[in-house]
Amino acid sequence: MSDLKHIPLDAVHRALGARFGGFAGYDMPIQYPAGLRSEHLHTREQAGLFDVSHMGQVSARARDGQMATLYAALERALPLDFDNWAVGIQKYSLLLNDAGGVEDDLMLVRLPDEVRLIVNAGNRDHDFALLHQRCPEVDFRWIDAALIALQGPQAERVLAALDPAAAEMRFMEARELKLAGATCFTTRSGYTGEDGYEISIPSADAERVASRLLEDAAVKPVGLGARDTLRLEAGLPLHGHEITPEISPIEAGLGFGIPKSRRSGPKAGGFPGADTILGQIANGTSRKLVGLASAEAIPIRAGAAIVDAAGVKVGEVTSGTVSPSLNHPVMLAFIDRAVIAGGAVPLYAQVRDKRPAVTITPLPFVPKRYKR
Repeated sequence: MSDLKHIPLDAVHRALGARFGGFAGYDMPIQYPAGLRSEHLHTREQAGLFDVSHMGQVSARARDGQMATLYAALERALPLDFDNWAVGIQKYSLLLNDAGGVEDDLMLVRLPDEVRLIVNAGNRDHDFALLHQRCPEVDFRWIDAALIALQGPQAERVLAALDPAAAEMRFMEARELKLAGATCFTTRSGYTGEDGYEISIPSADAERVASRLLEDAAVKPVGLGARDTLRLEAGLPLHGHEITPEISPIEAGLGFGIPKSRRSGPKAGGFPGADTILGQIANGTSRKLVGLASAEAIPIRAGAAIVDAAGVKVGEVTSGTVSPSLNHPVMLAFIDRAVIAGGAVPLYAQVRDKRPAVTITPLPFVPKRYKR
């Protein structure tokens, strides 16, 4: 008997012929009959519908009902700054440990009477407990809702056909939309590099809304397999790969998650790991996350060593795939800064008994197309 939890749209995915697999404690659709490559390219060309209901949706409110209390608590727990943060805007942040490592990355939306958070599936219970520990004056509650993502160049047209207000939204804006009779908390964001939306739907309405979206010929269901290849082409980090408690955001190229006001001035520091993070911003780090590409037809996966011409290990791949859009291997890898400080040097990936050449490549591999 499986201990995996089921998502609200489980029956819909099974009817669509999805192949399921366990992920972060949930039975999740990994791939559909069309196959990963087809799903990936369809998202880049039209619109893919992803189920990400395994992610943790959280409401945060101050126990005393005061927004100032909520903001102060969250600014101690996370490197945030609510000054000049408009209501209805989503921001990216980092849950750091005392050593400056990333316990998780998360999205937050400032609303008139609460802050909503999205935490990663594999870390949801850990994050929930840590936030409670750091913010005893805040009431964190799970939101019982499905979460789907509509991604791709046709996403705006498809969603605006159900609620024209979808077309007015810009990247990282949040609104309530009326979709097929359901009130859905929606953000213009996603994890593919494409324009699109993430849509929180009351569980009782999820099947109706998803089925309505799938009626559009431009929309096809897409599983977690293609979600991973899409995010990698966009150079986006994955929890457990580029994001771990042993990796700092400065090493991982996530320094944008630390607002300038938390780096210097009256609000500088004051968050977990601040001394380490601010020191790394000032002095640099010993390793750096980079994009790598190879012209050789050898898949290079996470865990592969990166070596120099003498065969000395100088880094390690954290994510790798053969890009469906580019038709060659692409990777994210941590490389020793000393090796790349002097400019281009020959690098190779160690794949069993082969050493395909790899080249440092600017990120993202495929341009992002957010609607700003």
